[in-house]
Amino acid sequence: MPLFTVEERLAMMEKTLKGYDRVSCEVFEGLLVEHVKEKKGIAIIRGLRAVSDFEYELQMALMNRRLLSEIETAFMMPSEEYSYLTATIIKEIASLGGCVKGLVPLPVERALKEKFKLMKGKNC
Repeated sequence: MPLFTVEERLAMMEKTLKGYDRVSCEVFEGLLVEHVKEKKGIAIIRGLRAVSDFEYELQMALMNRRLLSEIETAFMMPSEEYSYLTATIIKEIASLGGCVKGLVPLPVERALKEKFKLMKGKNC
């Protein structure tokens, strides 16, 4: 079960991306490729942190291509300083009162502090 509701995650993304005029955040149900087509998109951008991500992401990209061949998938790599991060690691650090400053956007850091109420008063 996710730590944050869909509504909470959407709010964090909107706060993080505020100021980027050409970026929007949306919630949808169903197949991603169908949503991309409905929005007249041409590509899906996915991130690959490590080799362990590659197999799953390749399977998804190939299935998406089979479902809707006109939608391309592009992969991007993070900078080395973030390649080891996962949501699981971030949640564990925050739940134990650790500092996640600089590892997540400020709206996410604040939401984690509020969710766990352990980091109040601690300096990062």
